[in-house]
Amino acid sequence: MESSAERLDRNTIELLNELRVAGTGIQVMFAFLLIVPFNNGWRHVDSFERTVYFVTLLIVAAAAFLILAPPVQHRILFRRGEKGFLIRVGNDLALAGMLMLALGFIGILVLLSDVVVGGAAPLIVGALAAVFVGGLWFAWPIGRRDEE
Repeated sequence: MESSAERLDRNTIELLNELRVAGTGIQVMFAFLLIVPFNNGWRHVDSFERTVYFVTLLIVAAAAFLILAPPVQHRILFRRGEKGFLIRVGNDLALAGMLMLALGFIGILVLLSDVVVGGAAPLIVGALAAVFVGGLWFAWPIGRRDEE
């Protein structure tokens, strides 16, 4: 049986490892979004696509801020006896960051489907992506948690 201190140590390691995985996804998304306006085809996008792009860029930036906050806070509060606080706040920040990450994925899919296919595709792809990621990332585990 693990002690309270051992549980806090384990929870801290698990949280930081999960954030590392999410951080990689954000880096790829942000890199994609940063190069898009410098592409020659960018001159041909319409107002809707520019708006979706900019909102998605801001959402992905917010995801990065939220997901990077727990490791930064951990470094600042390291060896100050704040692991309980760091885990509670880190969990909330990680969940908020994952929500922003999900919205970022949806935004990118809406943008690409509008540029590539147009018509109703952005609405359909955005709705399907929202249902899929919302169900897989949030509804399913929340439903499982509520079963116990």
